[in-house]
Parts: sequence; C-alpha cells; structure tokens
Amino acid sequence: KKTEKQMGKGKSDDPKDVKRKEKAKMQLKRNIGYFDGVSFIIGTIVGAGIFVSPTGVLRHSSLNVGVALMIWTASGLVSLMGALCYAELGTALPFSGGEYSHIKRGLGSLPAFVFIWTSTFTKPASNAARALLFAEYATQPFYGVCPAPEALKKCLALAVLWSLGILNGRSVKMAAWVQTVFTLLKMMALSVIAVGGIVLLIGGRKESLARFEDAFSSEIPNASQVAEAFFQGLYAYGGWWSLNYMAEEMKNPSRNIPLTVMTAVPAVIVFYLLVNISYLTVLTPKEIVSSVAVAVTWADRVIPSVAWIIPLSVAVSIFGALNSSMFTLGRLSYAGSQSGHLPVLISMLNVHSCTPAPAMIFSTTIASIFIIPSDLITLTNYFGFSAWLMIGLTCASLIVLRYREPHLHRPYKVFLPVPFVMVAMSFFLVLAPIVWSPNLQYVYAFLFMLGSLIVYLPFIHFKLHFAFLDKITCHLQLLLEVCPADGAAEGKCE
Repeated sequence: KKTEKQMGKGKSDDPKDVKRKEKAKMQLKRNIGYFDGVSFIIGTIVGAGIFVSPTGVLRHSSLNVGVALMIWTASGLVSLMGALCYAELGTALPFSGGEYSHIKRGLGSLPAFVFIWTSTFTKPASNAARALLFAEYATQPFYGVCPAPEALKKCLALAVLWSLGILNGRSVKMAAWVQTVFTLLKMMALSVIAVGGIVLLIGGRKESLARFEDAFSSEIPNASQVAEAFFQGLYAYGGWWSLNYMAEEMKNPSRNIPLTVMTAVPAVIVFYLLVNISYLTVLTPKEIVSSVAVAVTWADRVIPSVAWIIPLSVAVSIFGALNSSMFTLGRLSYAGSQSGHLPVLISMLNVHSCTPAPAMIFSTTIASIFIIPSDLITLTNYFGFSAWLMIGLTCASLIVLRYREPHLHRPYKVFLPVPFVMVAMSFFLVLAPIVWSPNLQYVYAFLFMLGSLIVYLPFIHFKLHFAFLDKITCHLQLLLEVCPADGAAEGKCE
C-alpha cells in the first residue's frame, strides 16, 4: 500500500480541509430539534388506546369515576418520574440505543445483551400488531358490517411497515416531519373530544354533573383491583422512554432532552384526563365499559353527522405511533451492532443519507415475519413484564452510575429518591402479574430470556467468528451502499 507521503497527500493543516473531513465523517447527524422530540414522545405514547378502549381502568376501578381519574393521574406521574430518570441518562450519555446503552454502561454487557435479545423479539412483534390494527381500521369503512379479508389486512400491514421502514432508512428529517404532521392530526382529534366534553359539561346536564359531584359514591375497589387498573393506565402511557433512542441525533441534547420530556409527558397527562372526563360527560360508566370503541360511541352521540372522523383519527394515531416506534427500534439495533451484540452490517450507515438503513431493514424484516402468522403476536403478551424489568434495570443503572462515576458530566440531574422509587415500582410490576395470575407462558418467556446465554457465551464472550460472514457482509455492504460509522466517506452526508 502506498503511504500518504508517496501519494503526495501529506497531512494538511488547512482549516478548509479539516472542515471538509469533518463533514465527510460517517456518523448520525443531529437533525432532531425540540419540537421534533415532543412530537416523537407524544406520537409514541398516544396510540389507539385512548380512542378505542379506555375501559380497563374504569372496569378495574369498580366503575368508580373518582378512583379511575386518580389512577389516570397517578399513572401519568409515574411515567413522568421515569421519563425524568431517562432524561438524566440521555443528557449524560447521549447515545443511540436508549435503555440498552444505559444498561450496558451501568450494569455491564450481559444484562444489555439480554435486553437486546428480548427486544429483538418483542418490539418488532409490537410493531406488527400496530400495523395489523392500522389495517383493521383503514379497511373496515369499505366493508361496513362485514369483516375485511385477512389477506387484505396483512398485505396492507406489510405495505405500511415497509413504507415507514424505507422512509426512516432514507431520511431522518422526512421521518421527523411525518411524525410531527401525524402527531398534530391525532392531537386535533383528541382536542375535538376534550373540548366537546368541556362544552357539554359547562352546559350543565344534570346527569353528567352528578357523575363528578358524586365521583366516589360507587364501590371502592380493593387493592388487587387498584393494581390491575394501575397496570392498564401505565400501558396507555407506554412510550415515554422513546426520546433516549434518538439522543445521539438531538440538537443540543443537554437542553432539549429534559425540556422535551417536561413538555410532552405533562401534555399527555392533561389530554388523557380531559378526554376521559369528556367520555364520562356523554356516556355512563356502564356504557363506557361495554363499548368496543369508546371514541366512536362518543362521536355517534355528539357529532353523528361527522362521526367518521374518529375511526379515521384512530388509524392516523396508530400510523404515527408506528412511525416513531420503528424509528426507535432501528436505533436500538444500530446501537447493539456498534457494541458487537448484533452483526456488524447493522451498525453501518448509508453513504448518501447517513441513516442506519441496514438496521431499519433488519427490524422491519423481523416485524414482517410476525405479520404473516399473526398468532405469534399473542405470545408477546406474556413478555409485558420484561418491559418493566428493563425500565427497573435502567433506573438501577442511573443509581450505580451516580456512585461509580460521580464526576460524569450531568447537565440534568433528577432528584435521587426518584430512581429508587422507579426501581421498586418496576419490580412490583414485574412480579405482580406472575404472582396473581401464574401461567406457564411466563415460564416460557423467562426461558427465552435465559436462552440469550446460549448466544452470548460463544459469540460475544469468547468472540467466536466465522470467516464466511465477512464475505457476506462485504457483498451486502456494496449492495446497500453503506459503510461503518465514523469511517471516512467520499461524499458529503446531508
């Protein structure tokens, strides 16, 4: 090989050359601003749940309106505490990968690998479920009371998955723009429900006012029922952790991450409370619990002439949540590959757009596999405890890093008792469903998580490697036009 001196390319101190090399460096670009971050968090949290069936909280609250509203508030506050813990980690360690990166830094390689092993199964399955639900709502208006063909729904779900996968693999700016648009649309729909309820409540319907004046008059649920209702509320707020997956691409992360969290999560809490109050203004608790789609029933009562807006809003909401979920899953795969926990190809970036295109292809392909035999998605219900297990480990990582790396630069620091509360809460939420309703499927879920050791020990710990994989990687690298992150690139990354 010729040296740089022989080629006449000696080291240059020209500032223009230095700047050009910096621009040519292959790395994720900081294209996500404050409003984009708010859109991603709100768009991830607000899915179909608040439109379709906010019945679980009310049912497990024994139809007690006051208790149900308190549980909605408490679930939101727990989510906010968790988001503030993640904000500290995201500002101190602004890397792609979210919980994976923080668990690896705080607790080590093995717990991080268990996380990415489990997530590689559960998160694509969740995306597949969202895509199928979107297809359900998008096709149903064309078939009236008849069910839409399963083949049509699966084809539409696959088309949506790959459309969003390609979008997120080609342009971060375009994906952020789509997320902002769909978040605004779903918040407009929620605003229609919230404002409609407030207007009716101010109108002074006696039966509606009575529900709130005697909010605690119904039977008070027992501790087990309150816990079940709390589970339902926390599920509706799921997604507050999404911002940390894009920390590496946030503009000014030390400022924007905590500011985004403190804007988005409280906004969702307020909207959820207003929407539930609106439902209770129009419908009785029994009607809400018996309704398959509460928002649709509400629209039929309040705005019957344009009630079709609500099913459309549900589809829009699912689409936005799916877009943000696919974005974050691609970053998780990218971060896992960078650490050597997934094939090296997945950590490469497209030479034209500097996006993790192979990671998006990888995660979208797995989600597509789940759609074909959609019964597999039901298996992921038994992995619900794993999400809170990983949240607990992430908050434990924060505590460990506080004591092990006290001098780590932390632009934002959460009140230290908060992560301790989150750790205790997480392990309660992991154990409660297993203790209250033991099921053999939970054993299978634990065995699957432990199965990660079969892969970890030979391939990660002992670094077993097959030479033929290098040739496959090389061919795919040329085909996809990707190169390793932080490597030199000939073209400018935009």
